[in-house]
Amino acid sequence: MERRERADAARNRQAILRAAEELLRGNPPEQVSVERVAAAAGVGKGTVFHRFGSRVGLMQELMAERARALEEEVRQGPPPLGPGAPPAERLVAFLDAALVMATRNAGLIAAHEHARLTNRNGSRLENPIYLFWHGHVSALIAEARPDVDAGLIAHVLLGTLHTEPISTLLRAGESPRVAAVLADLVHGLLRS
Repeated sequence: MERRERADAARNRQAILRAAEELLRGNPPEQVSVERVAAAAGVGKGTVFHRFGSRVGLMQELMAERARALEEEVRQGPPPLGPGAPPAERLVAFLDAALVMATRNAGLIAAHEHARLTNRNGSRLENPIYLFWHGHVSALIAEARPDVDAGLIAHVLLGTLHTEPISTLLRAGESPRVAAVLADLVHGLLRS
């Protein structure tokens, strides 16, 4: 009996995540409510809340699924994204990968940001994905330039990915242009 419940729970989880993703493809983030996701997934609203805790939790889980692969590449993948490359090369590779992820998941990222900002505890500084990204970027900057405020520079670099002008450029297919400018900034900053 326990196995059946676990299998049902796993099916419900996947149905909820797929429904949320589908709704995000065709709707502005503020219109993707827990109620709409539950209806599209064929489950009760309580099931969504039980599984994810809140709309923020649901968006967090969707983002986490996307971010897990990138985190794994950063931790154990081949250079330049993974260990073994110089800090500047790793940082450029990471920012390129983050841009690819942002471009492919624009609706999800907007919904995730919207959900976090409309929540009482909506600070990006509480987001585990952002915290990992910031820690990684800070460490690379500090390794190459111990004389600068690596933490603040990491916030500035990552913060640019969340601005409306950059989001607009990414939606317009300008990610190569954004990537080239970020690479120029990194190389200028980390030049010894």
